Amino acid sequence: MTRSPHSPVRALTRLAKALGDPHRLRALMALRTGELCLCALIALLRLAPSTVSKHMQILEQAGLITARKNGRWVHYRLATRATPLNVRAMLRTVSAALANDPLIAADAHRLSHIRSADARKLATCYRKRS
Repeated sequence: MTRSPHSPVRALTRLAKALGDPHRLRALMALRTGELCLCALIALLRLAPSTVSKHMQILEQAGLITARKNGRWVHYRLATRATPLNVRAMLRTVSAALANDPLIAADAHRLSHIRSADARKLATCYRKRS
C-alpha cells in the first residue's frame, strides 16, 4: 500500500498534532490580531527561540499559518483564503472555543505591550548566544 504525504488522513493528523499543544494554540490565537515576527512570539510565549521555531514549523506544516522571511526576520500570519476549507473551519472552531479563555485574554494584553516595544529590543532573539 502506498502512502501519500498529501492524503486526507495525513493532513488531518498534522492538523490534530498542531492543535495538540497549548503553546501552539496560544501562538495561533496571537496571530488573530495580525502578522507577528518570531521575536514577538518568543516574548509572548517565554520559550527558547528554537522551541518557538519548532512550534511554528508544526503550525505551518498543518496549513494553519504561513511564514515569510525578511532578512533575518521571520514573520508569521494565519493562513489565507487560499487555505483549504477544513483548515479555515478548524481555525474558526478553535478561535470560538478559546474566545473566553483567561490565558488567551492575558496573552492579548501582553501582546499589545509587545507590539509597541522597540523592535531593536525584540530583535535580540536573533543574536547569537555565547
